[in-house]
Amino acid sequence: QVQLVESGGGLVQAGDSLRLSCAATGLTFSRYIMGWFRQAPGKEREFVAAISRSGGNTDEADSVKGRFTISRDNAKNTVDLEMNSLKPGDTAVYYCAASQRSWLVRRAAPYDYWGQGTQVTVSS
Repeated sequence: QVQLVESGGGLVQAGDSLRLSCAATGLTFSRYIMGWFRQAPGKEREFVAAISRSGGNTDEADSVKGRFTISRDNAKNTVDLEMNSLKPGDTAVYYCAASQRSWLVRRAAPYDYWGQGTQVTVSS
């Protein structure tokens, strides 16, 4: 049974940093592209960042480029999202996802497994 469990969310002020982590079990982690998505109230789920199987390639949404960094540790089966210079617009539930695709994808549909999400709230 595949499980993705996010942690690290919380309430912070604008300009602060936060690090999210996702622990994966029940799958051969190194064979999956990993991604982070977020969903704000009343909005559709949107792509945040993705990382290749080896960790050598990453892709970030324009809205977070230069502020957020995705990384992974295949030995620990974890994928992290380092978030700096947070803005109130970053407030959302953040989801970790795993895809068997061979290339980085921004659409949600190709992701096979999802975590339950962790809330990030940024106050102004």
